Amino acid sequence: MPSPRPLLLDEPATGPDAAGREQLIDRLEVLGLTRFERASVLVTHHLEELPLGTTHAMLLRDGRCLAARRVEKILAGLQASACFDHPVRFTQVDGWWSVRMRRPAPAG
Repeated sequence: MPSPRPLLLDEPATGPDAAGREQLIDRLEVLGLTRFERASVLVTHHLEELPLGTTHAMLLRDGRCLAARRVEKILAGLQASACFDHPVRFTQVDGWWSVRMRRPAPAG
């Protein structure tokens, strides 16, 4: 039996409006939950586009891999701040990731 081909998606949610983006993410989630044998790679700059069930992440900077492991370990570590060259904080609510830039305390 042949092995299934991986699904490679390079910023697939870049063009659609908000409703179209959510529909795309919903379909990717269903695909991930029903097609366990198919590996997928999603390239994005926006954590809110990660479908529920995303298990691993890789941080790239200047074409180099800074870190690759389980998504919760990547986003809990300091590598993400190094990747963006700016302090960042990640949160997860109901399975969805988001990122906020840490702002320095106001002077004075």
